Amino acid sequence: MRGFLAVTIAVASILGGAAFLSAQEPPAYIIAKLTITDQDGYGAYRAGFGEVFQQYGGEIVAVSTAPTVLEGEWDATTTVIIRFESRTEALAWYNSDGYQELVRIRQLASSGDFILIDGR
Repeated sequence: MRGFLAVTIAVASILGGAAFLSAQEPPAYIIAKLTITDQDGYGAYRAGFGEVFQQYGGEIVAVSTAPTVLEGEWDATTTVIIRFESRTEALAWYNSDGYQELVRIRQLASSGDFILIDGR
């Protein structure tokens, strides 16, 4: 009976861990489509970006100044895909005081669209 109880506890422990893992948030991605109108001004944004970005565990997955447009219009000079461990982390970064200071600089030097999507 002890062996059965030990196996039952072990299985419950493993299943409980699996339930915990499946309850975690999926990764999240920010896709930014930018048209840079002032390279010098945008340089100030770039100069401060890394320090704030690293604090939130983001990863730049892709950057392109010439994506291949398969359908529709893509009027942008730069496209960026950023990955975060979760939507919570992505929003914490985006809404942080440090990044919001940079947003004001970026908006003076560019226009663009940003979206946040959940991964798998």
